[in-house]
Amino acid sequence: MLKRAGPITKMTDDTPEAPPPHEAEFHKSEWPFYWITQTSSRYLQVLEARLKPIGVDIAYWRVLMSLYEDNALSVSEISNYCIIKPNTATKIVQRMTVEGLVATGTRPSDGRVTDVFLTDRGHEMRRKARAIAEEVFASAFADLSKEEKMILNLLLQRVFNGLAED
Repeated sequence: MLKRAGPITKMTDDTPEAPPPHEAEFHKSEWPFYWITQTSSRYLQVLEARLKPIGVDIAYWRVLMSLYEDNALSVSEISNYCIIKPNTATKIVQRMTVEGLVATGTRPSDGRVTDVFLTDRGHEMRRKARAIAEEVFASAFADLSKEEKMILNLLLQRVFNGLAED
């Protein structure tokens, strides 16, 4: 025997009840986060496929570029900049150390902190990876003017800041 889940609401004019305002007429193509995630996913897929022949994955790419910009970072800082968990950052740094791409040393300003920095081989790998990434960038943004790219960056930064954790 079937039981009814709850009371049935009788409609007066055979039209369906209007959805709540937050659910009305949702179309993913009009949702900016849809395009943000789709763009990010495609960018990572394309970049990873292009970097693979030189032995670099996305995690290596992020670490290489973070260390290039900041010269030396702690594993914790790498974790934050690269958006990876600290234990994952540690494993990546260990692998990159074995491959001769990075080395570690004590931070001069704070002996308790171990810094990671690029070796000569790491700088060479970064240069190769950056050249590939520049090709991907050029292709992705070919139809945008310099001003449009600047506006896009500013808008994305504002969205990012709007998502700040309180």
